[in-house]
Amino acid sequence: MADSDVREVLTWETFGSASRELAQMVADSRFQADLILSIARGGLFAAGAVAYALGIKNLHVMNVEFYTDVEARLPMPVMLPPVPRQIDLSEKKVLVVDDVADTGGTLALVRNFCAPHVQEIRTAVIYEKPHSIVACDYVWRRTDKWINFPWSTLPPLVTGVQAQ
Repeated sequence: MADSDVREVLTWETFGSASRELAQMVADSRFQADLILSIARGGLFAAGAVAYALGIKNLHVMNVEFYTDVEARLPMPVMLPPVPRQIDLSEKKVLVVDDVADTGGTLALVRNFCAPHVQEIRTAVIYEKPHSIVACDYVWRRTDKWINFPWSTLPPLVTGVQAQ
């Protein structure tokens, strides 16, 4: 079976359309976020594109590690520093953006971290898998396939580099 038969492939060009359509869903819902909380690393691309499309300049980043390789992950997602200060989220309407809700574990961790402090929280992803424990508010496409994202399909140019 060819690789394209078992994987969803997102190109840079399609990503541009997908992120714009995702932002349009948010706009059509009349939800006006005070800030966008991006889940790094894959969510950085989607969050930046959605933020531009919605005219939102207040963009925060939360780094969560879960996947360690293709279809290999830690037992549970882990927040990595720097963790957003809860006072910066206080009483805000927050749009959490990620590239994919696979298990939903990462989104659940972020949502649970934010929920006690924010006025309202909604989630937006490019892809949602059917087994995700989080049903996202805005989804561009649903799939049960492994996804090749344009930013992570090729191997790193440098290996063995760890965060300092």
